[in-house]
Amino acid sequence: MFLSIAPAKRISPGYHNKVMSQLDSLSNPILDPIPAPVRHLDATALEWQPLLALVASYAVSRVGREGLLALSPSTEQSWIEQQHQLVAELRTLMNSGVTIPLGGLFDPTQLAAKSQIPEAALEPVELQSIARLANDIGAWQSLLRNPPSGLRVPQVSNLRPGSDAQSSGISGLVELSAALTQSLSPLAESIQRKLLPDGTLADDASPELSRIRNEQQRQQRVIEESLRAALRKLSAAGDTQDDLITIRGDRFVIPVKAEQKRRVSGVVHGASSSGQTVYVEPLETIEQNNELVRLLEEEQAEIHRIFVALTRLVGTYAESLVAGARVLALIDTLQARARFSVDYDCTRPVFSAELFRLESARHPLLEKRLKASGGSIVPFTLQLESTARQLIISGPNTGGKTVTLKTTALCALMAQSGIPVPASAATLPIFSAFLADIGDAQSIEQALSTFSAHIVNLDRISHLASPTALILLDELGSATDPDEGSALAVAVAAFFLQSQAWSLISTHHTSLKVYAANTSGVLNAAAGVDEVTLIPNYQLRLGIPGASAGIQTAARLGLNEAIVAAARERLGTQHADIARFLENLHRQLTELEAERKAARAEQYALNQERARMAREGDIETKRRTKELEQKLGSLLKDFEFQMRQTVNAIEDRAGQLKLSKESERRIQRLRRDFEEQFNSTVVAHKHGADAGDPNAQPHLVKHISIGDQVRIKSMNKIGTIAREVEKDLYEVALGALKMRIKRDDIAEVVAPAGKPLVSEKPLDAVARQKGVRVTVTSSGSENMKSEINLIGRTVDEATNDLEKYLDQAFLAGLPRVRVIHGTGMGILRRALREYLRTHPHVAGIQEPTHQEGGAGATVVELRQ
Repeated sequence: MFLSIAPAKRISPGYHNKVMSQLDSLSNPILDPIPAPVRHLDATALEWQPLLALVASYAVSRVGREGLLALSPSTEQSWIEQQHQLVAELRTLMNSGVTIPLGGLFDPTQLAAKSQIPEAALEPVELQSIARLANDIGAWQSLLRNPPSGLRVPQVSNLRPGSDAQSSGISGLVELSAALTQSLSPLAESIQRKLLPDGTLADDASPELSRIRNEQQRQQRVIEESLRAALRKLSAAGDTQDDLITIRGDRFVIPVKAEQKRRVSGVVHGASSSGQTVYVEPLETIEQNNELVRLLEEEQAEIHRIFVALTRLVGTYAESLVAGARVLALIDTLQARARFSVDYDCTRPVFSAELFRLESARHPLLEKRLKASGGSIVPFTLQLESTARQLIISGPNTGGKTVTLKTTALCALMAQSGIPVPASAATLPIFSAFLADIGDAQSIEQALSTFSAHIVNLDRISHLASPTALILLDELGSATDPDEGSALAVAVAAFFLQSQAWSLISTHHTSLKVYAANTSGVLNAAAGVDEVTLIPNYQLRLGIPGASAGIQTAARLGLNEAIVAAARERLGTQHADIARFLENLHRQLTELEAERKAARAEQYALNQERARMAREGDIETKRRTKELEQKLGSLLKDFEFQMRQTVNAIEDRAGQLKLSKESERRIQRLRRDFEEQFNSTVVAHKHGADAGDPNAQPHLVKHISIGDQVRIKSMNKIGTIAREVEKDLYEVALGALKMRIKRDDIAEVVAPAGKPLVSEKPLDAVARQKGVRVTVTSSGSENMKSEINLIGRTVDEATNDLEKYLDQAFLAGLPRVRVIHGTGMGILRRALREYLRTHPHVAGIQEPTHQEGGAGATVVELRQ
C-alpha cells in the first residue's frame, strides 16, 4: 500500500543556499559548451536550424536532442577532430551490432542537488528514473569493459600511442568515459528492490514496514469479521441496503437504508448519490478502525523514512550520476550523428587551409524532401584553392545556384560542428565566420526596400570579411538598374577578393562573368537545367560561365510569342553575341558529354561480350570436367568392386571381417584423395596455377580464425579452434578434449568466432515456406473509452469488469488505459494491481501523477 508522503522538514533559506552553492559543479549544463564557437553565423539564411533538427531527430533522449539543437560550429581544430573521431568510433560500435543503453537518460542535476538536502525525499517516479539512469551508466561501463570481439581495449590508464586500444577503434570513447569509476549497481539494485514497478514500496522494503502491513492485514480481518457479524444481524431485519462491506474516509463501514439508520448504533460516514443508502460505522468497530488508522499513520511515517533513506543514498552517488549522465548525453549526440551519417552516406572531412573541395556534395534537407517524394538528388563537385578563393556561379533561373551556395555552406558548418558531411569526399578550411546575403531581405518595419536591405547586409559583411571567412552572395547586383547593379556587383566581388575571403557569388550579370574570366584568383562556374524538361539538374561545371537564357526560358514556359519576339529584338547586339557564344559553348559541352556517354556505352558492350565469351568458356570447361568426373567415378567403382571381391575370397571369417573394415576405410580415404587431386588439377588448369597455388587446392579451408567452430573430416565432429600451433596445424577443442589437426582435415567453418550456430525459429520457417503474412488490425479505438471507474465495487466484481474492459481495449488497439479504483484502505488497489501484473494483455503498470489521480488510479500500458 502506498500513501502520500508527508512534507519534508523545512530547511532555512541560508542553509539551502549553502548546500546549493556546494553543488554548483552538479548544476552545470549537462553538455559542455562548444569551445571557440564561430561568432558570426547567418544561421537563418543558411538553414542551419532545420539541419540540426534533422540530425536531432536521430537522438534517443530529450537531453540529446536539446544538445544537438544547440550545436554550433567551432574554430578549435582539436575539438572538431575529436568529435569526428568519436562519431567514427560510434559507427564502429553500431556496425558490430551493439545496442547503446540510452533509454533511461535524463538530466539528473536537479535531483542530485535535491538529494543533498537533509531530510529531503524524492518522489517514487524520480527514484525510478534515477535507477534507470544508473542501470544505463552501468551498462555503458560494462560495454567498455567487455566490448564486442575485435574491439577489446585495456584500461585507460594503460593507453599509450600505438597501443591495442588505439588500434581497436574505440579508444576515444574509453578515454571519454575514464572518469566513470564508481559502480552504480548498488544504488539501482537498492531502489529497484524496494520500489515496485507501479511506484509503491514493496512489503519487504524494511522489516518495520513488513511488520506494520502484516498488522494492518490482521486488523482488517478483525474489522471485516466484526462488520460481517453486524451485517448478518441487520440483514435478517431487512435494514441493510446491500450485503457488503465498503470503505469511506479510510474507515470500514456497512451500507444501511436511509430510513433505518437510527436503528443502527454507530457513526454515519456519508450517503450514496441517490440518498437511499447511508454508510454507518457500528460502535463496536470504532476502536478497531481507530487502531487501523493508527497503523496507517505508522505506515506513512515508515514510508517517508524509507524514501528519505533512499534519497540520502542517491546523494552519496550524486557526482557519479551527473558525470555518467554527461557522458551518456554526449554519446547520444554522437550516435545520432553517426546514424544520420549512415542514412545520408556522409564522410569524415579533412581540414586544410589551402584547399576547399567538395566531391559529390548534396543538400541533406533537399535530399530528404526528394526521397519522400520518390525522387533523387544530383550531387555536385566544387573546388577552390588558396590562390583562387572566389567562385562566380552563373546560369539560368531554377538552375540550382542558390542550392549550391547553401549546400557548400552547410557542409562547412557540419564539418566544424562534428557532423559528417553529405559528400563522397570533403577537404575544407576552418572558417571563423559564415556570412550570407541570400533571399529577399526587405523590411517594411524598418522602411527598407529589397535593394536597400541587401546594401545594408553587404555593408555588414564587408566589415567582417577576413581570410578565414566564408561569404555567400546570391544574385549579387539585382533589384536595381542593371548597369549600375552590374558595376556595383563587380566592385563588391573585387573588394572581397582583395580581403582574401573565401567567397561564392551567384549572378546573372555578364560583367561579373567577364570579371571572373579576366581576374586572377577568380573562377567561373555554370549551373544549369535540363534543356527539354526545364527541371533543375544541379550540375555545376567549373571553369566556364553559364548562360542566363532568360528569353529562352520564358519561351519554353509558354510566354506569349509576340512578347518573346519583341524581347529578342530589343536585346542589344553585344548581349546577343555573348548569349550566342555561351549557348554554342554549352552545346559543344553537351555534344562532348554525349560522345563520352557513347564511348562508355561501347566499352560496356565490349565488357558484356567479353563476359559472354568467358561464360561460354566456363560452360565448356564444366562439360569437360563433368566427363572427367564420370570417368573418375567409374574407375573408383571398379576399384571398390575388385577390393570387395578380394575380401570375399578370404575363407577365414575373422580375417575377412577385419580386412573388410580396413578396406572400407581405405576406399573412403582413396576416394577423398582422388577427388581432392582431381579438383586441384581442374582449378590449376583453369587459373594457370601450379600445385602450390591456393586456387589449386579448393578442398582446403582458406580462412580459419581463433574461436571458429569447424567440422573435422576424420571424426565428423564439430570442434573449436583454440590456437594455431604452426602453419596449417591447429589445436582444436572437443569439449574437454584437445587435439591437433592439420588444415586438410578441416571440412568447413561451421560458425565464425562470436557467431554461434542458431537455428531458424519454427514460426519464421513456416512463414518463409508458406509465404504467410499475419497482420493484426484494430477497430473501434475512437469510440472506446480510455478509463474505467471501479470505485465502490468488491474485488470480485471489479476484477470481472476489468477483465472484460481490458479485452475490449486490447482489441480496440488502445496503447494505454487508466483504471480508477480510489485510495481508501488499499484493498481494491492492491488486488487489481496484482491481477494486472499477470494479465496477458498488460505490458506494464504505473501510478499516475497527483493531477491524474495519484494512488487512486493505475495507468496500464497494453501490449501492441
